Formats: sequence, structure tokens, C-alpha cells
Amino acid sequence: MTTRQTGPATAASRTALGAYGEAVAERHLVEAGLLVLDRNWRCDEGEIDLVLREGAVLVVCEVKTRSSVRSGTPHEAITDDKLDRLHRLGQRWAQARGVRPAETRVDLVAVLRPPRGAAVVEHVRGLC
Repeated sequence: MTTRQTGPATAASRTALGAYGEAVAERHLVEAGLLVLDRNWRCDEGEIDLVLREGAVLVVCEVKTRSSVRSGTPHEAITDDKLDRLHRLGQRWAQARGVRPAETRVDLVAVLRPPRGAAVVEHVRGLC
């Protein structure tokens, strides 16, 4: 008899996949020369997965992790509403920290974790 996971176990596996993706993304970005300023910053309007600095640029980074693309790519998860919210969250983070960056940009790190082998990581800079 096959048992199907539902409820909390499924939520736990999604949480674990998300945490894995954020760790992979952070390592990738640090290796690319960005400096991590904050992780999983929250306010009443939402959450920023990673806040980084690249030179004088404040980078608000959304991490999307998938184990397959059957339900869509990580890129497809970034709607116009999500992008607008990320821009606002970046402004709120800067204000809360008393930071006045020369520029703020929103990036996406898409992490695809295949059943076997290393994760595939794509860093998309400056989502519009």
C-alpha cells in the first residue's frame, strides 16, 4: 500500500526545499561578490528572502526553488504584483535600517533541484 503525503508533511517538505534553495542562492551570490546584509526580513507587507549589496547598489533578491518545472518555472512565479511588492519592501528595508542606497534593484535567483546531481542556479539581475 502506498501512502500519500498531505498536510503538514507536504508543508514541511516545501519549507525544507525553500530553505535549501535560499542557502544555495546565498552561496552563489556571495561567490559572485555580493555582500549579504539580511536574510528573510519581514514586515507587515511581506518578506524579502535576501537583502544584499553589490557596490553601491542595494539588491532585493527573491529566491524561487523548484524540484521540477511541471507546475511552472521560477520565473513565472514573479508576477507584476510580486515585483511591485518587492520594490516597496526594499524601500521599507532601507528606511528601517536608515540606509540611503544610490540604487535599488530586484533580482531573482532561480534554483532547480533535480532528483540527482547538483542544483541548477540562475541569477537574473534587475527584474523590471
